[in-house]
Amino acid sequence: MKKASSENFANQNTKHNTMKRISILVLLSIYATNSFAQQKIYNEELLLELNRVLSAKISPDGKKVLYEMQQMSITNNGGNVDLFVLEIASKKLVQLTNTPFSESNAGWDAKGLIWFMKPDGETSQIFSIDCFGKNETKRSSFNRDISGFTFSLDQSKVAVIQSVDVEESVKEKHQDMPKANMRLTDDLMYRHWNYYNSDARDHIFVYNVKDLQVAAMGIDINKGERTNGILPAFAGSESYCFNLDASKLFYSTKKLSGKDFAFSTNTDIYEFDFQTNQTKNISEKNLGYDNAPQLSPDGKYLAWQAMKTNGFESDKNDLIVLNLKDYSVQNLTATFDYTLDDFKWQSKSNGFYLILPTKGTKHVFELAMGNTILRQVSQGVFDINSIDCQGTNLIVLRSSMVEPNDVYSLEHKKGKMTQLTDANQAKLEHTVKPKIEDRWVETSDGKKMLVWVVYPPNFDPNKKYPALLFCQGGPQSMVSQSFSYRWNIRLMASKGYIVVAPNRRGLPGFGQEWNDAISKDWGGQAMRDYLAAIDEVSNEPYVDVNRLGAVGASYGGYSTYFLAGCHEKRFKTFVSHCGLFNLESWYLTTEEMFFANHDIGGPFWKPENKELFAKNSPHNYLNKWDTPMLVIHGENDFRVPIGEGLQAFQACKIMGIKTRLLTFPSEGHWITKPQNGIVWYREFFEWLAADLKP
Repeated sequence: MKKASSENFANQNTKHNTMKRISILVLLSIYATNSFAQQKIYNEELLLELNRVLSAKISPDGKKVLYEMQQMSITNNGGNVDLFVLEIASKKLVQLTNTPFSESNAGWDAKGLIWFMKPDGETSQIFSIDCFGKNETKRSSFNRDISGFTFSLDQSKVAVIQSVDVEESVKEKHQDMPKANMRLTDDLMYRHWNYYNSDARDHIFVYNVKDLQVAAMGIDINKGERTNGILPAFAGSESYCFNLDASKLFYSTKKLSGKDFAFSTNTDIYEFDFQTNQTKNISEKNLGYDNAPQLSPDGKYLAWQAMKTNGFESDKNDLIVLNLKDYSVQNLTATFDYTLDDFKWQSKSNGFYLILPTKGTKHVFELAMGNTILRQVSQGVFDINSIDCQGTNLIVLRSSMVEPNDVYSLEHKKGKMTQLTDANQAKLEHTVKPKIEDRWVETSDGKKMLVWVVYPPNFDPNKKYPALLFCQGGPQSMVSQSFSYRWNIRLMASKGYIVVAPNRRGLPGFGQEWNDAISKDWGGQAMRDYLAAIDEVSNEPYVDVNRLGAVGASYGGYSTYFLAGCHEKRFKTFVSHCGLFNLESWYLTTEEMFFANHDIGGPFWKPENKELFAKNSPHNYLNKWDTPMLVIHGENDFRVPIGEGLQAFQACKIMGIKTRLLTFPSEGHWITKPQNGIVWYREFFEWLAADLKP
């Protein structure tokens, strides 16, 4: 019995151990499966198919949010914008539109109806729809395409942007040569960003709402003018607004043309009176930018953003308020060392909500009329990208380097934020976000500089990682918590790189002195700031100093070209997208001359500028280039024309430096088409992997 019992026990123990091992294997398998599901690969395909929340506007009763969302498709090589309404309390979501066309410029009227525009045949027209996605109605019959519209507060008038011919085209001049293909130019600003100027201009037309179906009833308030009624190339319906009784229209534009336009930033706020048909400049004393006028809800004041210095596009942006009773003007932010990014009147017209760049983020601040104290409302490592309000209900768009835009409510007293949308929850739920660290680094001149360090998902400090120095463009453009689709830091980190992103000299958010320090010193302290940042992070044991790269676009591309001549063997590779290589050739081929004159110093042939160009142009340091360089450029980039990239590539080839040239014939300064973006990222990461391999 004992023997039998012992054998039986042994058999039972063997079975128990076998079952235990099987159970462990099953559990490990389940864990591995779950871990795999949670470790979904965040790659360029996923990035470029993320939904993009573009705007958010609160309803008149404060209970709903209207937002536009662009849904991207790699297969279709583009995106389509649809409209959504979210009920704040219940989180009930209604998709208002689902068409092959993009709806845009959507907003509420006073009764809670939603107005928007979309393509209709060969033109865009205005439509309305209720908040349940029903009763869509076509409201206009324009005979010219429109690119934006806004209503008067009483809904009696609507102002739209329409293109009109202002001079004879070269094809009309040579009608007997129908197969000729040419452009004829006799002045500057013949091209801008990524397009050649045509013989048409964008004018503002105003219609009585009851006459929207009659195209001939519109009033061209810019009639006879050979300039634009709004500022090209990116201004829209935020550029104009009506007064309270719709007897006047206020709009911002630059009434200059040709060489004068190219050399000046002097936009102004104009007032058009419908009773007299007269136009008056109400900001002529200010010589810099005057933009984005907003009427106070009570109709007593007009506010706008303004910069003082003519020719300086990155000057401090102030908040200006005009009393419409006596036309007295007050600068509400004159004493603050902040530059204004955006603003919104409070519902009682007694103050403002401001979006201000601050220490690598963008946040909401509150400012009361007549007050000199700013109160910060939101706080955290993120950007607030837009704001709307009804009473004390605030609705914002919020993003970070690793999170795309979503809609949030913001409690105006305590700053509590509640997420209302999660536009990419299904796409991102199994991906792991990189960790963002803010690090303050001492610069070569003893200053403290904020450097964002972004670590790969599941970062292990016991491992060695390659690192990328991210060189920001602008140059006066803060390295904030914006979510970029062109230079996606989350994607770089997810590919296994530690990303080092310095807020080097010449960026807003750290005081105007820090912002202005880069002008006429592009290759100076900013370059030393870059090196201080990468040197500081490279001291960490988890950074492989033998696998460092530097990447950037625009001024960031310039930075990689410049660093190639002064990095003293720190970097193993460079990637430059749309970078400035030869400042002399760039000066004679770029378009907005005010930027070149202010930031570089003016014409290189003037004796007083000879040293500036010699010191700051990367091509003067080619004798020190010895590091692989990937050059990327859009062939329709007129801000930094493709010749800059071609020169850099050719110089590398002549000197025997490993190089590659990637160009996009249909792209400008930005890569906008999804499939081009996929190719861009594939080539970018293939290049880095080859040069930064262990």
